Amino acid sequence: MKIIEDIRSVFDRDPAARNMFEIITCYSGVQAVIIYRLTHLLWGYKLYWLARFISTFARLITGIEIHPGAIIGRRFFIDHGMGVVIGETSEIGDDCMIYHGVTLGGTSWDKEKRHPTLMDGVIIGAGAKILGPVTLGKNVRVGSNSVVVRSIDDNETVVGIPGRVVRKKSSEIDTFDSYAASSSGTTNDPTLQAVNSIIERLAEMDEKMAKLTLDTKIHDVEKK
Repeated sequence: MKIIEDIRSVFDRDPAARNMFEIITCYSGVQAVIIYRLTHLLWGYKLYWLARFISTFARLITGIEIHPGAIIGRRFFIDHGMGVVIGETSEIGDDCMIYHGVTLGGTSWDKEKRHPTLMDGVIIGAGAKILGPVTLGKNVRVGSNSVVVRSIDDNETVVGIPGRVVRKKSSEIDTFDSYAASSSGTTNDPTLQAVNSIIERLAEMDEKMAKLTLDTKIHDVEKK
């Protein structure tokens, strides 16, 4: 059953979780997903108003808004949860995780696919915004407070505004990156490379100026 899998998945992702009773009663993210499972079932039976009404009630008690029309896979976990918004045409694969303040939003008012698609294993850090009918590939990591407006290939890490790829996930990286933001992942960032290049160039110029000044002083002393 999907709800049981959702609850059990918390133990693998949150070291603070102690037992299932605590998770069900104290984790707003889990509560929101459980209620979503119910409202999505009602949505499938075309009980649209009832699904939306229950969804609105869930938002009041959890601070999380999940549209009943969204499609969410197995073992989905929202950590902390407050401020999360998941739009109507969003699609989320299995084993995905998002943190508080995340928005899966639309960029169009047309009645069409207008929200993001997350493939299996995606992690989205706190405060990130994924906007429009873009697709995040398998195991993509989105850094905290990033804004992603284009599709991202499998196994990549995205940070910044607008979001840019800074690292492909190598096979030896197995650690769980809780906020999808790792300092080791910035080494391939073209912006940081450009800044580092400028700093190195300025350091070289300082060395040359210091050497030139020293040579001038030595020359003046020899003349005297």
